[in-house]
Amino acid sequence: MHMLEPLTRGPAHATAQAPAVENLPDLLLIERARSGDRRAIEALVRRSCRRLYRVARSILPDADVAEQAVQDAYLAAFGDLTRYQPNGKFAAWLTRLVAEQAHHAAAAGRARSPADSGPPGTTAPGLERAVDALPEVFRVVFVLRMVEGIGGVETAASLELNETTVRTRLYRAQRRLAAATGQRLTEANNLFELSRERGEHLVQRVLAQLP
Repeated sequence: MHMLEPLTRGPAHATAQAPAVENLPDLLLIERARSGDRRAIEALVRRSCRRLYRVARSILPDADVAEQAVQDAYLAAFGDLTRYQPNGKFAAWLTRLVAEQAHHAAAAGRARSPADSGPPGTTAPGLERAVDALPEVFRVVFVLRMVEGIGGVETAASLELNETTVRTRLYRAQRRLAAATGQRLTEANNLFELSRERGEHLVQRVLAQLP
């Protein structure tokens, strides 16, 4: 699971009996976050921000607006963590929140221009254009399954779909991309990448705006 490096490293004497906060499982971090532990909140944000950015970017063509959608989703999540029920993965719940925020931004017409998705050279321009040209419902599934490497069950939960729909949309996305690029795509690891600078900026903005 992707996680931006913490701002400061834990003490060198940390042991297995006292793991660093960023290494704790989600449920423990959530319990700490509910009591206002800022380090737990930061760890949860860093753990999921690349995935959420890629989902937002797969809905919105503007990188800055996608970043704002991720920030809004985090503020909504940490503003009332009692809404999260631990019968599903925390990342899946966050994914639903960021998709909702991204759709609000799209409906409001806030996405202005094609995004600069990552550092130069990380993704072939033709591939990025081909993915951007997919219908949104195919694009989001492709990003979660083939770019982030999320399993079918979790992708279905994240998008509130059934697994058959996820499989169908992924198949159709791959067929369209194969027709557009002349090759069958099974992965695109650098697509819609969250740069280190943008990721750090996002984390700090979220932390600064939390009460």
